[in-house]
Amino acid sequence: MFLHEYRGSHNFFLRYFVAAPLIWLMIVPVVIADIFIEIYHRIAFPIYGIPYVKRSEYIKVVDRAKLPYLTVWERVGCAYCGYVNGWLHYASVIAGRTESYFCAIAHLETKGYQPTEHEKFFMKYGDEAALKKRYFMHELTYGPESTTD
Repeated sequence: MFLHEYRGSHNFFLRYFVAAPLIWLMIVPVVIADIFIEIYHRIAFPIYGIPYVKRSEYIKVVDRAKLPYLTVWERVGCAYCGYVNGWLHYASVIAGRTESYFCAIAHLETKGYQPTEHEKFFMKYGDEAALKKRYFMHELTYGPESTTD
């Protein structure tokens, strides 16, 4: 549903004076986290030999603005959502590559748990032999100085 379809809603006050400021206020922690994640990504990944995550593959801001049927406010909202949701996905991939490098043990499978995409390639919970083999292969690939205890 587009923004202009909500204008006659009985929840106008809640939508625009309570919820909207909370949504837009989230830009502050996201931008701060973006700066710190990017610093970490650019410094730590080369040190450990982890491939960079290509930011442009996750964050899209201007593509929706080209849609002629959106209002100015809808375009601004789409840019905001494109940035925030794209950045969350981007940050998740960075965190996933970090986890894959240092701790490739899948969580214990429990009812309702939704594993991340990268965790699907981890060693099964409790499989010590597979984990040791993975760490051995890691050492062959990256050298003994890059292993962690």
